[in-house]
Amino acid sequence: MNITLEQAEKIIVAAKSKSRELNTKMNIAIVDSGANLIAFARMDGAWLGSLDISIKKAKTARFFDMDTGIIGELSQPGGSLYNIEHSNNGLITFPGGVPIKDADGNVIGAIGVSGSSVENDHAVAKAGTEVI
Repeated sequence: MNITLEQAEKIIVAAKSKSRELNTKMNIAIVDSGANLIAFARMDGAWLGSLDISIKKAKTARFFDMDTGIIGELSQPGGSLYNIEHSNNGLITFPGGVPIKDADGNVIGAIGVSGSSVENDHAVAKAGTEVI
């Protein structure tokens, strides 16, 4: 159960379309089920500093098979995952990372998006996952 390059490319097309709709410029990373980078797109003019963030969002979503925004809620002071962002060579615990599931609900990879507000990042990531 692994995402294919063809699926990853479709996800990037959908994510770029949503990004344009929101008038943003994004870095979009797709990782496979082993959290290895399989596809990446940096839209013209997207922030260089968001490149690494998008990859880490995708990896974080796959490592824990949940949206990075949920991990962020759980990692607040007093939360059950407090300080988790310091593990795994650095995680990103704010919205923009979403697991990618196949038709049977199996996690086959994840998408990470960065380049705008966390709300826009999440919306673009979610739009990408909807084509699978």
